[in-house]
Order: sequence, then structure tokens, then C-alpha cells
Amino acid sequence: MKILLLGEYSRLHNSLKEGLEALNHEVVIIGSGDGFKSFPVDYKVYSVFREKKALLFLSKAILKVFRINIIKIELAIKYYLVFNKLKQFDVVQLINEASLKTTARLEIALLKKLFKKTKKVVLLSCGEDYYNISYALKNKENYSLLTPYLNDNTLAKDYAFTLEYVTERHKKLHTFLARNYDGIIASDLDYHLPLINTPKYLGVIANPINTDIINYTPLDLDQKIKIFLGINTENSIKKGVLFFEKALKIIASKYPDLVEITITKNLPYNTYINSYNQAHIILDQVYGYDQGYNALEAMAKGKVVFTGAEQQWLKYYNVKEDTIAINALPDVDYLVKKIEWLITNPNIIKTISVNANAFITTHHNYKNIAAQYVKTWNTL
Repeated sequence: MKILLLGEYSRLHNSLKEGLEALNHEVVIIGSGDGFKSFPVDYKVYSVFREKKALLFLSKAILKVFRINIIKIELAIKYYLVFNKLKQFDVVQLINEASLKTTARLEIALLKKLFKKTKKVVLLSCGEDYYNISYALKNKENYSLLTPYLNDNTLAKDYAFTLEYVTERHKKLHTFLARNYDGIIASDLDYHLPLINTPKYLGVIANPINTDIINYTPLDLDQKIKIFLGINTENSIKKGVLFFEKALKIIASKYPDLVEITITKNLPYNTYINSYNQAHIILDQVYGYDQGYNALEAMAKGKVVFTGAEQQWLKYYNVKEDTIAINALPDVDYLVKKIEWLITNPNIIKTISVNANAFITTHHNYKNIAAQYVKTWNTL
């Protein structure tokens, strides 16, 4: 097969590409690299106006005075030029409903051009989209990434990008895609729940993790227990980072001789993935039911990860609570107790470490996941 993967957020498409190529498929990734994360892509489409301070200031001035978004127009032109170079594909897969990050009108025009060059179009529900944001606004579950906003509407500015997915403007793009894609796939259970009974829904295919390039090292617990929190300031509110920060202050105060805490901010992916190599415990996110990509890679390394590991996930994979990952909740006292339980019982840390690595190897191996994608695409 010849496959185009459009967009990249978390390394999902890179790992999928590696798995597909191992199965002798031809794969191309087009995307921006996702800002400071700098994921590798075959065709990089990014905004010069966004990356240079003087041009960014100019673009903001033009937007304010003339209501013209120079950045989105620039991206649209660059995607147009890239799409002109492309030949036919068997499958085009979009990472998200807004994979080009331009205006809805321009995105529709560009995708119409692209879709003429493929037999099959598949959409991933990976990250925010119309389905999961509109679902979260209904507040059916115990919590979601919208919980901070639903509890405090003064955070509307922090959720401006998120809430864009339920505007009339975006709904036009959403409707266009729903009419034109052949199927939609959820990358984990957080995206599965809103898609139940949705037309063309193909089910969950777990995130692929390249276990061949992620080294598992048995944890050394002879010295202090090392706890790591890597913050992306753009989504820290949605991840519930504040709860982790408060819990860590308490832990640091109570157990100065037992723990060593490291907090980083906005690291490029290649730096981030190695920044926690010596850590035992990783604090990932609070408002999740399943693990995101960062958590999965940390688990592959054998880290004990505080992340989404809710009842739905336990049931789906038929595993027991606190044996593979620690379910993080928006509750500081709960987080403190869970961390205390681990640092005062280091043998449990070792057991979970081994289990976490085995879980990733069994359920997230990139070659097996790539084969699942191919099987699913072939049903269309």
C-alpha cells in the first residue's frame, strides 16, 4: 500500500509509519512537527510568521486591524504547494478534524484537492474534535479535559482553541469530513466513548509504540525515589497539572529524604523522551480514562505512571487496578496518598514497572498495531 499520514501530534503517526514500513508499505507524513515538540515529518509545513517574533507581532496586528489571519493563509498556501507534488495514495489518514490548522473554508478546499488523490480517507479521533468536545460539554462522565472550564467559566480564554471545535465555523468542516471519510478510528478509550453509535465508526485501535527503540531498564531503588513531571504549558490546565504540583509540594515537604522531584516545561520531544530516564514515577495527566502517548512511552520504559486508568480501561483490557498504571484523579489528597503508598513500598514500584513494560509490549507493539490499521483499511 501507498499511505499518506496527514498531521502529527504525539508521535502516533511516526510510530505507525515505522510499523507500516516494517510490513513493507510505503508511507509519507505531512505536518508541522507540532511546534516545540519537533516531530519528524517527510514534508514539513509550518508558519514563518508564527516562529519569528517580529512576524508574529505583525500577523497579530493584521488580524486585529483587518481580521485577516496571515498565519492560516500562509499554511494554506504551503499545503497547496505540497499537495500539488503528491501522486496517488491507497489511503489518506488524517490525525484530526483540523489536521491542517488553517481556516475551515480553506481546509475544505485543500482536502477536496487531496481526496482526489486517494481511494480511501480515514479520520482519527486523536486529540480534540467535534465529537469529543461536544460530548464533554454534556458532562456525562465524572470528568473530562473540559472539567476545569465547566467548573470555572473564567477559563474560557484558556479553552478558546478547544471550544472552536463546536462553533458553527468548525461544524462546516466537521460535516464535510463526515460526508467524505470512509471511516473514523479512535486512538484510545477517551475518544471511543463519544463515538459509540456514530456512523462509519470503525472502533478503537490502540496507540502504536515502537518498542524496538525504547529501552526498558529495571529500576534502581537503592537511593531516593525519583518523581518526574513534564509540563506542556499550552495544555497544563486540561491535563490537571495543578493537582500534581500541589501534591508534589506536600510530598517534598513530608519526605525530603526519600524523594527527588524534577519538573520540566515545554521540552522538544527528543529531549523530553530522555529527560525522565532516571525517574521511577511519572506524573502524566489527571483528566483521562486511558493513557495518552507520553504515558505509554514512559510505561514502555518501565516507569510507574499516574495517568488515565479508569474502570472502563480496566474492563477493556481485563486488568486489575494499580498493577500497570496508577489512575490519577483531580484530588490532591488522593494523589498524595497514592504517591506515599509507592515511595514507602518500593517493591510495588518494581512490580508495576515490570507489568507496565509487558503491557505495552503486548497491547501497543507498533508492528502489531500497524497490522491492525491495514486490516481495518482493507475492510473499507
